Amino acid sequence: MSANTPEVKRITTNTLQKMKASGEKISMLTAYDFSFATLFDAAGIDVLLVGDSASNVMAGHETTLPITLDQMIYHASSVIRGARRALVVVDLPFGSYQSNSELAVASAIRIMKETGAHAIKLEGGEEVLESVKKIIAAGIPVMAHLGLTPQSIYKFGTYNVRAKEEAEANKLRKDAKLLEEAGCFALVLEKIPANLAKEVSAALHIPTIGIGAGKYCDGQVLVMHDMLGINTEFKPRFLRQYLNIHDQATKAVQKYIEDVRSNNFPNDNESY
Repeated sequence: MSANTPEVKRITTNTLQKMKASGEKISMLTAYDFSFATLFDAAGIDVLLVGDSASNVMAGHETTLPITLDQMIYHASSVIRGARRALVVVDLPFGSYQSNSELAVASAIRIMKETGAHAIKLEGGEEVLESVKKIIAAGIPVMAHLGLTPQSIYKFGTYNVRAKEEAEANKLRKDAKLLEEAGCFALVLEKIPANLAKEVSAALHIPTIGIGAGKYCDGQVLVMHDMLGINTEFKPRFLRQYLNIHDQATKAVQKYIEDVRSNNFPNDNESY
């Protein structure tokens, strides 16, 4: 780095804790490659999540289940090279931690060693608590994830709002406290009632990151393809689309095709 390049201060797990304490909201987006990671990082995003949603938006699968640990490591390695400021969190994919805690630790270590990422994220509460504790004991920061957990979609059978019934809400409250006590540095709350998210956020010392969980969480996360309007088929109530890249890109490609076929591209100024 040259002497004229301003120093960039990295966001850390401690930064997020301070943001919650001061009431400053945390911004988080998914990223899967170097180019978008560079763009989002330069724009000032706080956290980049290398989500297992890559299974859907990058590979075209119906669910997040098919993506492998090797594929997540590839995406995370690409993202980390584009992130100078943002905290980079990587999802542990389905099958890389559920069966036993030793496998969970081994998977988390592979991600940290082979990608240079700063933390991992995994889904579940009490049922994955042993794995969470062992990963943290290995020195790896853990972001937890409760509510709608997409890796369990076949158990749920639906993408509807979770924890609307009191029994499930009580389990979520209990799981959130257990995860905080285990040492998780943050908690994603997906598609749960806003009032429940407000209650949980107020009860925890660690920050909560919402997706479809209302405005009372300490931060928000969206999938980049949804937020930028690349994916036009997914339009849940919680999504705010900030751009329509799908239509803009389609028009640009159609114009390119037209110019090539009419011999308008390249012109004399674009030739050597």
